[in-house]
Amino acid sequence: MKTLLIKNGRVIDPANNVDAVRDLLIIGDKIVNATTQAPGKVETYDATGKMVVPGLIDLHVHLREPGRSDKETIETGTRAAARGGFTSVVCMPNTTPPADNTGTIAFIKQRAAETACVNVFPTGAITRELKGEEMAPIGSLKKAGVVAITDDGHCVQNNELMRRAVEYAKMFDLPVMDHCQDYNLVADGVMHEGYWSLALGLRGWPAVGEDMIVARNILLAETTDWYIHCQHLSSARSVALVREAKKRGVKISAEACPHHFSLTDESVKTYDTNFKMNPPLRSERDRQAILEGLADGTIDCIASDHAPHCNYEKEVEFDVAPFGIIGLETELALSLRLVHDKLLTWPQLVEKLTINPAKLLRLEKGTLSVGADADVTVVDPKQEWTYDVEQSASKSRNSPFHWMQFTGKAICTIVAGKTVWQEH
Repeated sequence: MKTLLIKNGRVIDPANNVDAVRDLLIIGDKIVNATTQAPGKVETYDATGKMVVPGLIDLHVHLREPGRSDKETIETGTRAAARGGFTSVVCMPNTTPPADNTGTIAFIKQRAAETACVNVFPTGAITRELKGEEMAPIGSLKKAGVVAITDDGHCVQNNELMRRAVEYAKMFDLPVMDHCQDYNLVADGVMHEGYWSLALGLRGWPAVGEDMIVARNILLAETTDWYIHCQHLSSARSVALVREAKKRGVKISAEACPHHFSLTDESVKTYDTNFKMNPPLRSERDRQAILEGLADGTIDCIASDHAPHCNYEKEVEFDVAPFGIIGLETELALSLRLVHDKLLTWPQLVEKLTINPAKLLRLEKGTLSVGADADVTVVDPKQEWTYDVEQSASKSRNSPFHWMQFTGKAICTIVAGKTVWQEH
């Protein structure tokens, strides 16, 4: 068994309220007490001046397999995750065919076992074929190994159907994740409805189209007394709704994406389709509300919504380009700006990328406890680097952050005691 001693790093483990310079010992695929007498040869890693944190978890990733391996595969997507410091990713069910049955889940798990370099946790669909008309076999999906149900990329519009799905999910102890979008209000909007949509002559996607479903989910979480997680919050009113519901003890949670707290709808003025995502980049007021929600704990998690697309799909008119950007390799660096700007402390940021998603999805991950899986990320908080999307491990290149300069980077990613990525 391999033994690895990570020496002199600043170990941050929010699950155990640890923030101290200390050594971390890994034997085989588990974390052990640093005072343990290690058998045989010990490999050492000097982490002086570095942050040693639990392996990061991204609970919202599109790996496109099965069906669209021209955009991404489980192999390439997980390599991008490893480069970004992520040891676990949760993949969405809007594949081709959708992950609405046990066969597709079995395929994803098998492909992950064969080709993934990080942990892959599949989600299952809420409805058959993601059509929002008939419930998927939630019990079978749970048995097949999904960690949550979601129609991500789509949103169940029928409130009664959504209520029954949440009740079923509760029976099987599965959290429900929801892409919050009222189709009638949003219609064919392609960017945030506001000054810039008017100035650019692009159809608006109003924030109320998100707020309406967030409010619906809060009411359903309260009615069913079960967990509903609102994906990629982007609007100020949505943050306020979740904040107020949490004060009442409602089982509601939320995530934010780096692009929504880093950019605004003004970025769209060049008509670059790499700034087209769903929900869209919103106003500065909305961006500030997302930052406040992250700072006060209203927003529990940070996720990339990594959504790869082929170049030929994005190199078209803004109106007809698909929504979505890649984000696994820039997520941590963009999030570190929250620490640099003193909006979050290191432990608060690490919490949103480790133990919070682990708790939400009942994963035995996100901690450096003795006996825990040896999933570890080493971060150099001072490394200055420039993101070159052409060097990405992802198959796709649709990032709005090409040539952006960053401070702070994951330099070593360890999964089950094995180093799967290391900066040389």
